[in-house]
Amino acid sequence: MDPRTPWLGPAPLLLASASPTRRLLLEGAAIPVEVIAADVDERALEAEAAGLSPPDLARHLAAAKAAAVAARHPDRVVVGADQVLACDGTVFHKPADAEQARAQLARLSGRSHHLHAAVAIATGGQVRDGFVETARLTLRPLDAEAIAAYVACAGEVAVRASVGGYQLEGVGIHLFAAVEGDHSTILGLPLLPLLARLRAAALFAF
Repeated sequence: MDPRTPWLGPAPLLLASASPTRRLLLEGAAIPVEVIAADVDERALEAEAAGLSPPDLARHLAAAKAAAVAARHPDRVVVGADQVLACDGTVFHKPADAEQARAQLARLSGRSHHLHAAVAIATGGQVRDGFVETARLTLRPLDAEAIAAYVACAGEVAVRASVGGYQLEGVGIHLFAAVEGDHSTILGLPLLPLLARLRAAALFAF
């Protein structure tokens, strides 16, 4: 056993997500990680799952990602993850550009929305477990000038990288009046319930 990590898996955990934030969360917990982004069409999967609630949609997408990678690596522990932002029943996607980011923030301004973060765990080539955690976030009332100033400060690359056009772990924190929920859930990978499930599978030393 490597004393620098509690991980007991025979190989590093496979993360079926290209999100650098999710990888950093796992590495911060001293878990060796390899990333293989799942080759899935999220919008097509979403269309196929029309009618699902936002939490169930997040779970569906996470399971699809985990299954796609696990099918090619049946001997590995695979974690898939996805996050859905919903406000009054409307599901938001990552903005395509700064203009869309400003439009999304205008719609969220002064309102509460939910982030549903789902995780799927696959072993033996199949998804065996999954769960979803939800956080509730409320933006301050923001006028067009404030939104434009934020987007200019954050930069187009950052606002395009996250659904809703904000990154809570960065300058986006200035946009919020209230945040209810676990920080790792907001970042897209609910860490405590994930660790509990991996621990129950005897994959940690303590």
